[in-house]
Amino acid sequence: MADEHLYDLIIVGAGPAGLSAGLYAGRATLDTLVLEGDTVGGQVTTTSVVYNYPAVEKVDGTQLMNQMQKQVADFGVTIEHDQVEKYQLKDEIKVLVGNSGKKYHARSVIIATGAKPRKVGFPGEDEFRGRGVAYCSTCDGELFTGLQIFVVGGGYAAAEEADYLSRFGKHVTVLVRSDHFKCPPLMAARALNNPKVSVEYNTEIKEVKGDDYVTEATLVNNKTGRETTYHVDEGDNTFGIFIYVGTQPATKNLQGIVDLDDRGYIKANANGETNVAGVYAAGDVIVKNLRQIITAASDGAVAATAAEQYITTQKQKQGIPIHADVAKKAAKTVGQTTNLEEQEKVTPHEGNWLSADIDSQLKPIFDRLTKDVTLEVNTNDSDLSQQLVSFVTEFAGLNDHFTVTTKKGSGECLPLLKLLDADGNDTGLHYVGIPTGHELNSLVLGVYNVAGPGQTIAPEMVDRIKKLPAANIRIGVSLTCHFCPDVVAACQRMASLNPNITATMIDLQHFPELRKNKKIMSVPATMIDDSPVIFGSQSLEQLVAAVEKYQ
Repeated sequence: MADEHLYDLIIVGAGPAGLSAGLYAGRATLDTLVLEGDTVGGQVTTTSVVYNYPAVEKVDGTQLMNQMQKQVADFGVTIEHDQVEKYQLKDEIKVLVGNSGKKYHARSVIIATGAKPRKVGFPGEDEFRGRGVAYCSTCDGELFTGLQIFVVGGGYAAAEEADYLSRFGKHVTVLVRSDHFKCPPLMAARALNNPKVSVEYNTEIKEVKGDDYVTEATLVNNKTGRETTYHVDEGDNTFGIFIYVGTQPATKNLQGIVDLDDRGYIKANANGETNVAGVYAAGDVIVKNLRQIITAASDGAVAATAAEQYITTQKQKQGIPIHADVAKKAAKTVGQTTNLEEQEKVTPHEGNWLSADIDSQLKPIFDRLTKDVTLEVNTNDSDLSQQLVSFVTEFAGLNDHFTVTTKKGSGECLPLLKLLDADGNDTGLHYVGIPTGHELNSLVLGVYNVAGPGQTIAPEMVDRIKKLPAANIRIGVSLTCHFCPDVVAACQRMASLNPNITATMIDLQHFPELRKNKKIMSVPATMIDDSPVIFGSQSLEQLVAAVEKYQ
């Protein structure tokens, strides 16, 4: 324990509750760490537009969370990517174990792990996930352009996302199991007043069927028992079913450790205290009536304030100085910290691809590079190739370790960017399309892993990766998908450690034939050689296991 860092506070989860707690803890000068196993911002980043956050008329969900993250980082609070797998909370010093194998020690812990989308449970829901059934409009909405879309649910999310999805689908039908929307009338009006949206009340999905995609859905009126069957429109290959029926708490590893209710939510009092001394909970993971961004942020502030009092009392008993250095340096933010709308203002065909703000964030990262990298662009005669060359040329200007070369490419997936090492060898890290939007993060991490210190992972995992057989991994992405960069980065981390592995990011927007051939209607879509497509967010552990399984 002598050589282990002891934090005042560890916050598990970086959604609005965790970030709010981090903000209050940082202001209180607590030595604080935030651990996030998935996407910073949590479920809010799946929300196209937030309309009900005080003092903000409307804001992109990702942008709001990025602003919160920057506030937290400005107070010197560090956010790390690691999924907590084990909790040891009963002793005075709390110990958390991440899936990286790393142990974290703290005087106090706030659990803000949130909740994930709940499934409905109708036959075919699991079978056709990624082939018609979806849970994230910002990730998958554009893949249903020009198709019929159904939204299942009757709350805030269903109304908001039905309105958002109407910009893609030719028509959106909301299926509400009760006789009214459960959200306030103003929110419901976003769907009800949209001419491209209709609502079917007292209606549920009985089952969905299809071959490669969903092509048929049986609907039932739960009052009359009358069934109707919707068949895919002539000329279309599928239709979309987006599920918004609530959430289930992320408390799988907390059974028997803190008190949970019969649905798995953490029981916490008005101060966020659980039944374990020094352990608090906040946000969507706790038992409460309303789960909104504003209530999660409030929970985080309350829990952090209570944790500060607990930590202060503990330190006083032990004769330890209470206050840390109030002049802590700002910490680095994690992942993409500019929203897509801001990117799009500088990303079009003229002007700069990267804003001055992004440049200033990337340069300190690239200052840690120790090796040269050649960014080789394989082109064809398309406008997209010219745009990729333009983007790569500007990107390479950020550091002297970068060199750009271009050559005529071959194959169907062009233009293609390859990262070559200092000796000119292909590293296996490839990008098809232009890695902007959220995928800029993938390119930055790729360069960092090839020419810099690289992301830290457990030695045991490094050994497993180096023993993997040859594999060609392709990751189909959308530039608006916040889950995709983590999957791309994990696959490319494997490629950076194992010369027999190639990991290619593909922007599916430009390759409809690939989507059709692989029957992809959801991202991220991971393709390992000719094995079945793996849909959804995957950890490094899951992806390594998949390569081991399919070889």
